[in-house]
Amino acid sequence: MKALIIIPAYNEERSIERVVQSVVSAGYDYVVINDGSRDNTAAICEREGFNIVNLPVNLGIGGAVQTGHRYALEHGYDADVQFDGDGQHDATCIAPLLQRLEQGYDLVIGSRFISQENTFKSSTARRGGIAILRAILKMVTHQTITDPTSGFRACGTRAIALFAETYPHDYPEPESIAYAIGSSLRVSEVPVIMHERREGTSSIGIIASAYYMIKVSLAIILTRVSKKREQ
Repeated sequence: MKALIIIPAYNEERSIERVVQSVVSAGYDYVVINDGSRDNTAAICEREGFNIVNLPVNLGIGGAVQTGHRYALEHGYDADVQFDGDGQHDATCIAPLLQRLEQGYDLVIGSRFISQENTFKSSTARRGGIAILRAILKMVTHQTITDPTSGFRACGTRAIALFAETYPHDYPEPESIAYAIGSSLRVSEVPVIMHERREGTSSIGIIASAYYMIKVSLAIILTRVSKKREQ
């Protein structure tokens, strides 16, 4: 399976070199999507000769990831894997994601909640938010996704084509799952290891978290309603 690792990066100058090296050491093709970073992310990538696409403005995680999907589609990849540039994801877990794709699934999500090996835990408030999104997804899709906010995920050709055409821009992970299931794609999960962020801070603060929950919850429901109307 010809796989591309998509590394969206926004102001990741302290971690991007280490992240790319871990992917290269694991033997995968990759592309860094520099999402209009204001720090030295682009300069470091260019200095090291990394494969990079520089976006002229910050599009947000959704726009950066969709750029990666379009890159994978245009270059004929059989699969792509979203792999964050902040060092939280573990390159040793890429292979299980791809192996699940080879079993016939279209979208495979790396879950931190179905393995005892994963010692990193997010805050209690964030775990509570994840539980709410899990319940909403279950209600509208009739499928249990234990880690709907996970950004560590693999797409096969059908999902790549779907997401290259349409992908949520704002906090896209849960909404894109609903969109994929509503488009009759097969979605699964595998356990993965995630690490605590080594550098920088999360883009989702207290106020943003409240907006996130309301926006994403409504988006999941509306996505499912629109898909039912199309059917």
